Amino acid sequence: MGSRRKGRILTFQSLYRFDISNANITDLQDFSWLGLERLNKLHEETSAFAHLLISGTLENIDRIDEVIKNQLEHWDFERVTKVDLAILRMSVYCLLFERDIPISVTIDEAIDIAKQFGTEESFKFINGILDGVCKKYNL
Repeated sequence: MGSRRKGRILTFQSLYRFDISNANITDLQDFSWLGLERLNKLHEETSAFAHLLISGTLENIDRIDEVIKNQLEHWDFERVTKVDLAILRMSVYCLLFERDIPISVTIDEAIDIAKQFGTEESFKFINGILDGVCKKYNL
């Protein structure tokens, strides 16, 4: 697994933690929950990429959440699972603010992470939301 994929998974897990515990950015980015052994094996590139995505997502979370809400048809924002929301937040941040990351990579990574960590329907839901974001913002 590549360092960027690992960075996305760390970001997803940190954003999930943010939503569950409202932890501050420092606590989210220290990755202490990995445990000392895994933390010592964490590559600098992986950590740096995760830091970028976490800080960028949290700095823009109000706008990101508004973009997600605008894509939800007949679905209340509060009903979105915490796992799906963390993946969507990270992905919408990348689509809108990290324009050097190809759109197809952002969507493919979101779908793969959803298949690994979400429900059976998560990847379809996330794909639909991200596709809608791309169409609305002409990405």
